[in-house]
Amino acid sequence: MRDQKMYCYTCGTDELHRRLSANEKAWLKNRTGRKTVEEFFMCKAPDCRNLRTGFQKRPFDPVIRLPEDL
Repeated sequence: MRDQKMYCYTCGTDELHRRLSANEKAWLKNRTGRKTVEEFFMCKAPDCRNLRTGFQKRPFDPVIRLPEDL
């Protein structure tokens, strides 16, 4: 799937988002305890990496950002 432009809660603007890789999905499952994380996207803006779903701009409070080293 191609990158999608969506609103990023932490950037405050529409930014490109991408689906998570297998390693990133495993990390998020472990971090949240969710059984599935297929619906999540990551903001591609520099220094952001905030997570959101296709429908929820802010699914986590506080926000969860993917670590750079995944």
